[in-house]
Parts: sequence; C-alpha cells; structure tokens
Amino acid sequence: MMKEVTVGQIKIGGNRPLALVAGPCVIENETATLRHAERLMSICNGVGIPLIFKASYDKANRTSVTAFRGPGMDEGLRILAKVKEALGVPVLSDIHSIEQVEPAADVLDVLQIPAFLCRQTDLLVAAANTGKVINVKKGQFLAPWDMKNVVGKIRSCENENIILTERGASFGYNNLVVDMRSFPIMRSTGYPVIFDATHSVQLPGGEGTSSGGQREYVEFLSRAAVAAGIDGIFMEVHEDPERALCDGPNSVRLDDLPALLNKLKAIDAIVKQA
Repeated sequence: MMKEVTVGQIKIGGNRPLALVAGPCVIENETATLRHAERLMSICNGVGIPLIFKASYDKANRTSVTAFRGPGMDEGLRILAKVKEALGVPVLSDIHSIEQVEPAADVLDVLQIPAFLCRQTDLLVAAANTGKVINVKKGQFLAPWDMKNVVGKIRSCENENIILTERGASFGYNNLVVDMRSFPIMRSTGYPVIFDATHSVQLPGGEGTSSGGQREYVEFLSRAAVAAGIDGIFMEVHEDPERALCDGPNSVRLDDLPALLNKLKAIDAIVKQA
C-alpha cells in the first residue's frame, strides 16, 4: 500500500495529485531567492499545484573547485527560513554531512540526501533520527530495486517519512538516461516517488569545468514520467538560466513553467483516475 507523506500542508503519495519541488539550483543571494520563490508561488497558485521550494545552500559536488557553491549553511538556512516565514511554503535543501543534520532540521521541512551520498549509512541514519521527511535521490550508479536498502536504513530509525527521487542513471561518459521502469519499481517500496526532470537532462562534467544540460528534453521526460504514475516532479528553475550561477543549461525558464505544469497536471489527472 502506498504511503502518504506530509510536508507542511502538502500530502504526497497515495493517489494524491502531483506536487512540485522547484527552485533555483543554488541560493545565489537573498533577494534573488525570495524573488524566485514569490514567482513560483504565484505560478503554482495559478495552476493549482502544491509547491515545495528548493534551493541548495552549498553545492558540494560542483565539477570545478572554482565553481560557485552557494552562501554556505548558516547564511543559506537563514535565507530559506525567511522564504518559509514570508511565503508559508515548505522548504527543502541538501545535507552533506552528519554535522549539518541538526541545524538543517531546525529550518527545513525536507532533508534531501544527494544522489552521490545515498548509500552513506551514517548520514541516512542521522537524518532519519530527526523525524523529518527525508528525500533520497537515487544514485546514478544504483539500480532502482537497490533503493529498498536505502528505505530499510531510514525505517530502522522508525521514520516512515520517506520520499525517493529518480534523477537518471549514468549512460557512458557525461550522459544520463532515465529508465521509466524505475518509477513503478521504486514505488513498490510503498513510498512516494518524485522525478527530477532537470538533473536527468544534465550532462555531468560535459562542459569540461562545469556540467552541461539539454533543457529542451525536460518536457518530454516529464510527460513520460507523469504518465508512468509518479507522485511529484522536481525541477530546477531560473528567471534567466543563461545567467544562473549553477546548472543553468538544464534549468527550466520560469516563463515556460506555467504551460508545462498545466500539461503535466492534465496527464496526472488522467493517470490517477484510472
């Protein structure tokens, strides 16, 4: 039986309508973050899709040592707390070490485990022990059925607030591919599954000192994933992707988001009526 996971006022899973996790890849500054969050709230209210706002306070896995990583944990959590307070929207960000768990849990509604860290038992256990909702991104190196072991680690701490996210699998060098079978396989664990549509079109390290991306395929993969019966969609969005400080090539332009969400909402309604 599919569990429902509650994030703020939002219920994800079961036969609930599609939810959106969205925001810029990284917190660029306070003003830009609030501006993006306000725009996203306006779009989601207009379309009728619940929003969880995401932005990373530290991108610890950038391709180059000189790449912009964000403002750091303390400043980043302060900004996310301001977004949460000002707009009443749940917030999500990545954690990278056990030391980050407690301060992050004081602010975030969802603790996200990055794909490269999804097998780190001590990090998973520390996050699970907060009782918070834990969103685990499936590693690019893992088969979807291997995520049952990740679920088992979190459940060992008596935390049932689990979400799993598909973000593509490594396909040769600097490329990813999405196996649509992964959605029903991961949902068979009994927990909601989200599709990370923008990281799945990323070309990791494809620009030499940064990752490339193919945002023109976000819509096609998103439509297919929603048709496969997912519970939520994850998208990195930006008002001007060409000027984004992280993951611009695979980010969705905010102006393009309403039309895409309307299509996905219509597909989701058909699937969940069946």
